[in-house]
Amino acid sequence: MTKPKIGIFIIAYNAVNHLIKTISRIPKETFDEVHEIFVIDDCSKDNSYYAALGYKHEHHIEKLTIHRNETNQGYGGNQKVGYQYAIDRGLDVVALVHGDGQYAPEALPFLLEPLVKGEADMVFGSRMSEKGRALQGGMPMYKYLGNRVLTTVQNRLSGLNLSEYHSGYRLYSVDALKKVPFQSFTNTWHFDTQIILALAEREMRIVERPIPTYYGDEICHVNGIPYAMHCLLTSYQFYRNRKRKIMTYPGLVDIPRIKDNAVSS
Repeated sequence: MTKPKIGIFIIAYNAVNHLIKTISRIPKETFDEVHEIFVIDDCSKDNSYYAALGYKHEHHIEKLTIHRNETNQGYGGNQKVGYQYAIDRGLDVVALVHGDGQYAPEALPFLLEPLVKGEADMVFGSRMSEKGRALQGGMPMYKYLGNRVLTTVQNRLSGLNLSEYHSGYRLYSVDALKKVPFQSFTNTWHFDTQIILALAEREMRIVERPIPTYYGDEICHVNGIPYAMHCLLTSYQFYRNRKRKIMTYPGLVDIPRIKDNAVSS
């Protein structure tokens, strides 16, 4: 079987204190195998872009490319840019890694395995699949309880049985992404819920694997109450459309692409 072309997509926003360390933590076995590691800085107000650019040139890493959106796209919008970039580059697999280091790059070999073997369309790094691990990793109790309540309701509405919906550690088959209208999804945080449910609606294979939880001094940009309400509304829409045997999403503007919307080096 031909080895898939793997890309690691590092999403970054005001992550200058963690971004370089996150890149350097990618395991050597994965670093050597991947086709490209691309950082997309979402018009940070700090020096995230320049720090990553300096790291690339200091260490002469050709497969590391650094890009910056000229205007802030939002969490979901920046993912759209990255996934379209993966499609345009002809990659087979794309792994989303957050530049703040909250999701351990060390887990990449374990998470990539089902996709490399052709056993999954999406792999989801779950903090909740092993009981008690999230709290041991420093997840605040209010976030833990909120996650559990939201996940329970979302599972009831969706008919799925996921351990959580709210981890940002995700890896995709690029062919699967091509079949999902992610361009029409939100530019904000519940993009993650929308893409899970879109894959589920198309009966694609979602594999959960446990990941360690780490909470440090990274800044959380999520406004919890609106995020929770949007996740519930999206899940309810899925429930309603599932009962009707159809799936509809409100249209947004066309996806911004790297070549049109960002500068790169």
